[in-house]
Amino acid sequence: MIITKDQIKAHGLKEEEYKKITELLGREANLVELGIFSAMWNEHCSYKSSKIHLKKLPTKNNIVIQGPGENAGVIDIGDDDAIVFKIESHNHPSFIEPYQGAATGVGGILRDVFTMGARPIALMNSIHFGSPENKKTQNLLNGVVSGIGGYGNSVGIPTVGGETKFNSTYNENILVNAMAVGHVDKNKIFYSKAKGVNKSVVYVGSKTGRDGIHGATMASAEFDENSEEKKPTVQVGDPFTEKLLLEACLELMKDKSIISIQDMGAAGLTSSSVEMASKGKLGIELNLSEVPCREKNMTPYEIMLSESQERMLLILDDKKENAAKKIFDKWDLDFVVIGKTTDTNRLVLNYNNKKVADIPITALADEAPMYERKWAKSKISKNKIKVKELKKIKIEDALLRILSSPDHSNKSWITDQYDQIVMCDTIQKSGGDSAVIRIHNKEKAIAISVDSSANYCKADPKSGGKQIVCENWRNLISVGASPLAITNCLNFGNPEKPKIMGEFVECIEGMKEACEFLNFPVVSGNVSFYNETNSKGINPTPVIGGIGLLNKLNKIINMKLKKTNSLIIVIGKTIGHIEQSAFLQENFKIYDGPPPEINLTNEKNNGLAVLKLIKDNLVLSAHDISSGGMLTSLAEMSMASKIGLKIYKPKKLIDSIEYFFGEDQGRYLIEIDKNNRKKIESLLKENNIFSEVIAEVQNDIFEVEKTFSIKVSDLYNSNNQWYHKFNAIK
Repeated sequence: MIITKDQIKAHGLKEEEYKKITELLGREANLVELGIFSAMWNEHCSYKSSKIHLKKLPTKNNIVIQGPGENAGVIDIGDDDAIVFKIESHNHPSFIEPYQGAATGVGGILRDVFTMGARPIALMNSIHFGSPENKKTQNLLNGVVSGIGGYGNSVGIPTVGGETKFNSTYNENILVNAMAVGHVDKNKIFYSKAKGVNKSVVYVGSKTGRDGIHGATMASAEFDENSEEKKPTVQVGDPFTEKLLLEACLELMKDKSIISIQDMGAAGLTSSSVEMASKGKLGIELNLSEVPCREKNMTPYEIMLSESQERMLLILDDKKENAAKKIFDKWDLDFVVIGKTTDTNRLVLNYNNKKVADIPITALADEAPMYERKWAKSKISKNKIKVKELKKIKIEDALLRILSSPDHSNKSWITDQYDQIVMCDTIQKSGGDSAVIRIHNKEKAIAISVDSSANYCKADPKSGGKQIVCENWRNLISVGASPLAITNCLNFGNPEKPKIMGEFVECIEGMKEACEFLNFPVVSGNVSFYNETNSKGINPTPVIGGIGLLNKLNKIINMKLKKTNSLIIVIGKTIGHIEQSAFLQENFKIYDGPPPEINLTNEKNNGLAVLKLIKDNLVLSAHDISSGGMLTSLAEMSMASKIGLKIYKPKKLIDSIEYFFGEDQGRYLIEIDKNNRKKIESLLKENNIFSEVIAEVQNDIFEVEKTFSIKVSDLYNSNNQWYHKFNAIK
């Protein structure tokens, strides 16, 4: 068979890549082999444009058990407890088919976690949509949210928060990033590395269909006006089968039957079998005639490339098949021995007693092209906004416009669709800086936060990369947690364009600096390139999912104000950086200028100081200052508790607009008892931490002295009105 140029192109391969394939095989590939190479060599599976840069990120420290390279990262939280977590994208599928794309994104990330032997305990997400004025946004938003909730609620894992943002840059390329967190005994972690020869390779779970074929390849290509035609590449999920698969796998994991286990995710049976064999430096031989199929006359090509959901691949120890099958029979799931491990270092596929593929494992896993793409240094705007031009706006009006904007409005209309308390270990739900989940039957908990900041990354990718790591760090500290590690999902446009590749490289450099300085390693993650339609790409959008530890449940705090007559202290200096702020964007549609400076020393020192005050029981509530600046963050604290604040005007020579809406980094707001003021100020001064009393808590009025006053209920109403207006649009 001669493979044509059209076939090569249709499989997302370049002609020079196919030439390399023929050299590795010593012959022309057949169609099955072409499909397998296409799956393993695409961007989504091989990381061919990103791998050399991802290696720069810090991935180890004394608590990291497993870093990048497995299904998910694993960290040690003491007492033989470990946390398994990862975030991953399902962007392209969710745009084509919002409900199933989002649902199967949740299902896939859950399997990544329980494949490691962990019981999933929480889900989070970061979702980005186009302008609310775009005609597609409403349906995409409602479909994605329904898909996330529908799958998570049905499988019985709490979805405890995340973020939802809007910008025209996502009009044709929405982002759906799903994060899952699991708990496991650190001595009972399972890995995907194959071991031993003539060991049974077992297919378990749901049957294989024609859904999802070329899903990984589709995720490695730009969209165009024909994207709707790609619906067959979107997988169809069944959360109830996922629940059965979860319980069956965890039950089997209680004994020593499993040598290795791998989720059938992107590229399905192809990637799972190749990855297991590659890690173990073994071969694998499969009889595709034995694969359970739900559709008639499926070809070897379709079987190997299907991305049907709720499937796993196991390698079992000798004579363990019968006992294992009984477990899967009990849970009404398929269990079929479809092959064996070999010492050939080759992937050999048979179908109807004929060999249909024979490929060196190294050719698929190790010989995929690695590109050191050309990249261009980003041009950073130096334009400074002159405050006098903004004097015409009233502070109250500016605040209300921010609070009622799509990005800053109350998102409970989303999170109310998620079951946040199933499993009964959710201590703190969405709506705060971080969610908090108790480790079952223990007196400790973990904090989870997901964050992104595309506007900062667009303005200055390196600074934006630093900032998003630091914001995640602050969100964990703000609930009293010690930050431990992160996972990332890096969403960018076409890496073959030097400008886009430059944004990626510089974001990585910024993340590296922040992670190293804060001892905040990256233990897992995902890269999503080619988020473009008709050559128009998204803003660079790295998403960070962070985990923090609370050793004592009584040390958990939140942003809700606790009592009248207490004081609010700001930790960290306010300079008044207004460029790239929500104030400018929401009030004046100005997107120019540099992002705020990131001082890593201040970030670390301020954060550790706040954490110590919390652990010493000196903080009543806390909240980091981020998008919208100090006044927006104060309003959020007030609305969360429905308690008022009297805010002092700035004492120093700084403009009120800059003071209240500037987005200087590394700052926190803490509520303290008046009686502890001197003690706290003394402790902070001893550690050279800048602090200032800026407000006091009062009944139901939110006011800035001599400027404006408003009822907290009116603030709340302003913050809650956007979605109702938006969803009424037809």
